Amino acid sequence: MSAELDRVLWPASAAAEALAALAREAGLPSGRADAGLPPLPEQATDVSGAAFARWIEATAAWLGLEAEPVDTTYAEAGTMVRGAGPALLTVRAEHLGPRILCLLGPARWRRDAIEVLGPDLVRHAIPVEVVRHALCTAIEAHGRRLEGVLDRAGIAGRRRARVERRLLRQLLGASRVSGCWLLRLPPGASFVAQLRQERLPRWLAAYLAAHLAHLAVTIGAWAMVGRSALGGRIDPAWLAAWALLLLTSVPLALAMSWSRGVFSIGLGRVLKMRLLAGALQLRPSEIRHQGAGQLLGRVVESSAVGSLSLSAALSAAVCLVELVAAAWVLSHGAGGGLHVLLLAAWAAVTIALGLRYSRRFGAWTDWRLAMTNDLVERMVGHRTRLAQESRASWHRGEDEALVRYLDLSGRLDRAMLQLTLVMSRGWLLVGLAGLAPAFVAGASLGPLAIGLGGVMLAGQALTTLSGSISSLTGAIVAWRQARRLFHAAAERSTVASPALIASRTRDEAGDASTLDGRVVIEADGVVYRHRDRGEPVLRGCSVRIHEGDRVLLEGRSGGGKSTLLSVLSGLRRPESGLVLLRGLDLQTLGDDGWRRLVATAPQFHENYVLCGTMAFNLLMGRRWPPTAADLEEAEALCRDLGLGSLLKRMPAGLNQIVGETGWRLSHGERNRIFIARALLQNAELTMLDESFAALDPECLRQVMRCVLQRARTLLVVAHP
Repeated sequence: MSAELDRVLWPASAAAEALAALAREAGLPSGRADAGLPPLPEQATDVSGAAFARWIEATAAWLGLEAEPVDTTYAEAGTMVRGAGPALLTVRAEHLGPRILCLLGPARWRRDAIEVLGPDLVRHAIPVEVVRHALCTAIEAHGRRLEGVLDRAGIAGRRRARVERRLLRQLLGASRVSGCWLLRLPPGASFVAQLRQERLPRWLAAYLAAHLAHLAVTIGAWAMVGRSALGGRIDPAWLAAWALLLLTSVPLALAMSWSRGVFSIGLGRVLKMRLLAGALQLRPSEIRHQGAGQLLGRVVESSAVGSLSLSAALSAAVCLVELVAAAWVLSHGAGGGLHVLLLAAWAAVTIALGLRYSRRFGAWTDWRLAMTNDLVERMVGHRTRLAQESRASWHRGEDEALVRYLDLSGRLDRAMLQLTLVMSRGWLLVGLAGLAPAFVAGASLGPLAIGLGGVMLAGQALTTLSGSISSLTGAIVAWRQARRLFHAAAERSTVASPALIASRTRDEAGDASTLDGRVVIEADGVVYRHRDRGEPVLRGCSVRIHEGDRVLLEGRSGGGKSTLLSVLSGLRRPESGLVLLRGLDLQTLGDDGWRRLVATAPQFHENYVLCGTMAFNLLMGRRWPPTAADLEEAEALCRDLGLGSLLKRMPAGLNQIVGETGWRLSHGERNRIFIARALLQNAELTMLDESFAALDPECLRQVMRCVLQRARTLLVVAHP
């Protein structure tokens, strides 16, 4: 490792300081950096261990940031280093031990270098190859046997280094390289801060500046040629200047397209990440009362928020620029102030018509979503309707709904026609009428031409205004469906102390936890009700489960068994009472820490086989991508649960795509996958809710034997 790199490495003990300094230098706001940084516990000193990884992620969350672990291959390590930043890398120096490297991003003036932040809090430019080599030192150590091969082959000098790199790339290209965390704002952070992190305000300003310059050049070019033509002489020099101005508009138009494209992509990425985070943040109780049609409508409208918001924002900005430019041109024309007043009045009428269009569009959208919801619900429950509903009532109310939809569509089309066609075309008549007094008074051709040009420019601005109102209306209607997801992303889950996360050194392989105490989980006086004014489902419920217990919970249907499991798993928050896991509450452990200690397999109707590989469905509760050991453990568990014959039938084994669009699974096979998913999390407490349904007696005995053998502490819910 070069001396150039040694002076920019941070000691592992100063990982928290490195993380906070990197966030400050990268412009990422971290709320708790001034309140004191958590020290690195002794259990997390191994930078390649799971405890250190959890501590880094927990410290970033504690600072209000997000540290995403990134794995790459040896062949792609150089590309990853060039594109990473801000990022935290762990490297091993033979003479220094474990070290931290803070990456900021590509160097400004050196294409083959990347900027790093040293312990002196100064930016340094380090060659990408040096950083890549430091990251891959442990892997490249396995390729030292190549030295003897190269010696026997007689390869030396510069050629030797090149040949060695190519051989290492060939031999180790698929080897996994870890120890990198990308630092960024979480999806639920301030939306303005996210836009600033992506530098989107700069691109928006660049777009507006390019558009204004393009508009000014266009007006200047036509003013120049118009003055020459109206003056009665065509000077070649003026024509050349006119041609140069038109040529100047070409790069300005390209700059407009480029800046708009970058801004559009960046805004869409930020908004979609936030909406996705909000959807994942919603608790089951918030969406349980909604049908598939309502959820589909919310998804469809949410997907349109990004494009419609972007179109509305850019159109409004462009419209404002064009209206100001048109008013300035009209004020210098033959119509003067009268023309400007006419333009302002016509723009006000356009906005009034836009408000009427907005109301009609909202009513039409509400009815369209209601019809979509009804159609989807009918499709989902089609078999039930065939069995229980009379044929005569299958299509009841459909004709009335279609008539209502056609009536609302007609009203919307008329409002749209008035807004887009009448207002933009009608302005031409009004603008020409504004020139009539000056024309009758015998005004010169120059002011008349300027006024006519202003009328045309104002017509273009009003057309843009109509489109802006249309896009803004669509964005507002779509926002009504998506705003809950947008705000839900900002509802931050509880974050545990980094020291507490690191103290649990048991990784996914199943090492013992260092948390002491016989009691795994206990609840005291828990009260929970599904609705604010409903009767409590749980009233004064208390339970205590010790390590190694095998607990069977039986009761009548609707008695609150599943609700109790959701409270113990942290999916529901009790109205009152206390729930402790290893003596700590949810606020102390944090949502992620709680889920690491408790694994739940909900009932069949609340558990899903997602469209993906069998391995993904089994290991989704663990680290991803999985290691070879993870895949071996998952396959062994499947065989213990009686799924060995299923894996044999699958052409791709654990890599077989399953789900609605893949390999179909029976009810019993799905239940066993849900059990395997919970067991593979290696949690302190495993809870199974009606998971043994649809299993024949022989399969049930095999599954029960596997569950009792693998689960450290077990809580099973079943009907008596």
